[in-house]
Amino acid sequence: MSEIFDFLFGQYKTYSTTETTLEIVAVIFGFLSVWYSKQNKIWVFPTGMISTSIFVYLLFKWELLGDMMINGYYFIMSVYGWYIWTRKVNETNVTQISRTTKKEHKTSIYIFFATLIFVFVVYKFFDKWTSWVAYADTITTAIFFVGMWLMAKRKIENWIFWIAGNIISVPLYFYKGFTFTSLQYLGFTFIAIFGYLAWKKSLDKNPLTS
Repeated sequence: MSEIFDFLFGQYKTYSTTETTLEIVAVIFGFLSVWYSKQNKIWVFPTGMISTSIFVYLLFKWELLGDMMINGYYFIMSVYGWYIWTRKVNETNVTQISRTTKKEHKTSIYIFFATLIFVFVVYKFFDKWTSWVAYADTITTAIFFVGMWLMAKRKIENWIFWIAGNIISVPLYFYKGFTFTSLQYLGFTFIAIFGYLAWKKSLDKNPLTS
């Protein structure tokens, strides 16, 4: 049992108590954010902002630039999403769940490839393009950038990107030595699957013409 514990959490011996505590708090608020997203509740954004703020700080200290940029972007898009979700589209209704339009599909592709280029440039500038992890970080960053933008727009397809990015992130964060965060993404994967099903059920009951 102790060997399994050391394998999963041994890396935390080198971390300060403050860092470990902050990671756990960020993970808790991250779970709350994804859960509220599944429930289609506005609390997805304030809880997510707390989580991402902590992760930006931690990832900066750990010199994980791609991950830090993901969380910084999450924070910005949470502000944007909070506005979109509460904005009234007419006198009585706010923005509802819908499917992406052709224009939004094109924008998603643009965001994906623009993010790939941006992260590559940043990694090269800081001389961090040193292993396969940099490639994985670049791809997951692009996936999550699109997913967060679609979630802010309240588009059901956001869950597809979250599921794909989460699946990649589980082994990636474990390899990096952040077990709690890896477990967080494992939980995110299951919540994202149920989130997609819940949003689809809601959309099927109230179909919108985009």
